[in-house]
Amino acid sequence: MIKIERLAFLMRQHGVSQSELARRVGVSQQSIGKLVSGVSSGSRHIGRIAQELQTTPAYLAGQVDDPNEGAMLLPTEDVIADMLDLVTIDEIDLAFGLGETYTDHLSVETTRRRFPRAWLSALTDAPPEHLVFARGRGDSMMPTMLDGDIVLIDKTQNSFREQDVLWALLMGDAAMIKRLRMRPSGRIALLSDNPTIPPDEVASDEIRIVGRVVFIGRRM
Repeated sequence: MIKIERLAFLMRQHGVSQSELARRVGVSQQSIGKLVSGVSSGSRHIGRIAQELQTTPAYLAGQVDDPNEGAMLLPTEDVIADMLDLVTIDEIDLAFGLGETYTDHLSVETTRRRFPRAWLSALTDAPPEHLVFARGRGDSMMPTMLDGDIVLIDKTQNSFREQDVLWALLMGDAAMIKRLRMRPSGRIALLSDNPTIPPDEVASDEIRIVGRVVFIGRRM
């Protein structure tokens, strides 16, 4: 049986939220929530929970009073990332529509992903905190992008300076990825790579550029 007060104390001490602990252990947030609230007192994942909180199952179960007694502390994710020269980038689950995806119909959650610094440096000079991964949806940018492709967005490039490159943008409540081209009238053409999709035109103040797409990845 896991002692609620010990679990809660160690989570506070290490600054680990229920959702973060759940992600590290590989269980649902509800499972951790039940342990913290006392609804559930046992878990077959107690060893993994103890490891993430840098203690032992015996301490969590109240069998010993020293949280370090018998503990074999493993390096944290941050320490391992520093050793491997990995950087953290947020991945958002808001799918930028290759046509349109309406933002008010989707929840936006963020997942932290680690990537080699050297690999990112080959794609962009932007600091990792200004990069974000998202998933495209739809077929309007075929064949350049397919439904479900992962895109890396450089948020430092958030003003229209280059024509015909791929931009992630918002128009009202719609998120999309398009090529942009300035018209002689001063309006901006939203262009799709799919030849069956006609171009659209908007005034510059009708869109907000999130960033430039600097990488496209897909599963094979």
